Parts: sequence; structure tokens; C-alpha cells
Amino acid sequence: MFSREQLQAIIDKKTKPIGALGVLEKVALQVAYLQDTERPKIQQPSLIVFASDHGLAADGVSAYPTEVTRQMVLNFLNGGAAINVFCRQHGIDLSVVDCGVNCDFDPHPKLTQMKVRKGTRNSREEAAMTKEELDLCFEQAAKMVDQKAQAGSNCIAFGEMGIGNTAASSLLMSALLSLPIEECVGKGTGLDDYGLAHKVDILHAVTKRAGKLTDPLQILSEFGGYEIAHITGAILRAHQHGMLILVDGFIASAAYLVAQCINAKISENAIFTHCSDEKGHRLLLEHLNASPLLDLQLRLGEGTGCAIALPIIQSAVAFMREMASFDKAGVSEKT
Repeated sequence: MFSREQLQAIIDKKTKPIGALGVLEKVALQVAYLQDTERPKIQQPSLIVFASDHGLAADGVSAYPTEVTRQMVLNFLNGGAAINVFCRQHGIDLSVVDCGVNCDFDPHPKLTQMKVRKGTRNSREEAAMTKEELDLCFEQAAKMVDQKAQAGSNCIAFGEMGIGNTAASSLLMSALLSLPIEECVGKGTGLDDYGLAHKVDILHAVTKRAGKLTDPLQILSEFGGYEIAHITGAILRAHQHGMLILVDGFIASAAYLVAQCINAKISENAIFTHCSDEKGHRLLLEHLNASPLLDLQLRLGEGTGCAIALPIIQSAVAFMREMASFDKAGVSEKT
């Protein structure tokens, strides 16, 4: 077993000034400690996009109509979305899961069917999902992660597609961190000022209906989406497998927040890949004490931040694994 101090000493003995590789050194240390080796490696990186519709979207909390969820799933299957492009570019195994889209897809070799229901209920009127549905989300997500781990993947990321899911994520963030809803709500897919004000009003109505909640699973049931619940369950399962977990933007971070409330140790496995341009994400990262690798003003979701950041993580583990030490290279150290 390697201690953090032992691994840090190995990093410090590489042919460079101490700390000269900056954040890469922190990433290398985290991955090496997680894998308990001085020669860490990313194997068969995988990314799962979970897709689901939201009943709350009927109240106009998004700039886009709900049928875009279905249309974007078809785009994923046809290989035309941003996440397809980046996964192809960086050799990431991409899976697409229908866990609650409001339509019936024809069988497709690239689509995994795990539909819980055709969209969550409208959380302004009732809980978004039942306890039984939440349990099913966790079970299905665990099964999906098990398959990836058994296939040899030790690095996994999660993306999402679901019109209305920034609203659901804002509700989760507000309830779990006891923050005013206004601090957690952004323009999502591109609302104007009027649309944003309307979104805030709707979310206030949701929180008033639900009342004060403290249990993270109940909060997820009341406000979440099936895709958010699947990501939460998948993160918890990936931690059990000792996998490196790449966390994407606002929605994925909200799912991570729920998972961390259930098991705080998942932070050992998690790398936050970027800071989203969605308003609440920076504040959420601060509360999680997380330092994202990138800040590119992304707000697309789909897991795109994870796919873009993966080469940086691979560079970190590569230098840890392959870079010579001062002794081995015959290079003099600092005097």
C-alpha cells in the first residue's frame, strides 16, 4: 500500500522542479493513490449518457420544447452530437441509455433501454418519482456500471439529456445546501430575463408544495429526474468498483451532490472536469470544495466537459508512469 506521502515523494523526484507540472501533479497523485500504484493508468474510459424527460418542463422552465429530448437521443444514436465527436476524438466508449424519455424508440444497437416511466411527474404538483422508481434507477445504474467495470474500464463519466433538468438540479442544490432558489437557478438552455423570472417563480411553487426536506433520497425523489437519479446511483456504484469518476457540469454535479450526501468517501474517486457557465455551478463547486480542471464557459451537458478533459488526465497519469527520476536520468537535483 502506498501512502500519499510516498507517492508525492515519487512525483517530486521526477526530472522537473517541484510543482512544475502544477495541477497535473495533483491529478497524478489522486489517481495513483486511488489505484495504489506508482504507475497509474487509464483503461478503457467509458461515458454513459442517461436521457429522460421531466414533467416540470410542461410549466415552461426551459427555452426548448420537450420533444428535443427524443430528438437529441436520436442524434446521439446517429453520431451527430458534440459528445459523439469528442468521444470519437479521444477513444471513449460511449453508451446511450433511455431511462425515461417520453416516447417509444425503435430497437437500436447503440441504445440501452432502461425506461422507468415516460418522464417524471410534474414536481409542482407532486413528487417527481416514487421510492420504488428511485430504487429501480439505482439498480439499473449499478448494473450498467458493473458491465463497464467487468469489461475492464477503470475510468467512467456520466452525461445527461433531459429538457428541464437544470430546473431539477437547481431544486436539488437549493434543498441539499439550504440555499435560496435564486442563487441556484440559471438560464439553462438560453432563457431570456422574462423566462428566467418565470422559472424562479415555478421553482418557488415546487419548494412550497414539497415543504422542508432533509433526507437526500427523499429530496431526489421529490425534485430529481430519472437521468439524475441514474447518475447518482452510477456514481455510488463506480466508487464501489474503485473507478475514477469524472464529473461533468451542473446537472452531473447535482447528482454528485446527492451521492456525496449518501457516501462522503466518493470524493476520493472524483475529478471535476470543468466549471459550467450555468449560474449555480460555480457556487455548487465552492460548496463541494472542488477545483475543476477547465473553465471553458461550457453549458451543453451530455458529458462533454468530461470528454474534453480526459486527455489532460491521461497526460497526468502518463508523466507519473513514464517520466524518469533524477537518479535514473543522471540529472542533478536542486542544491
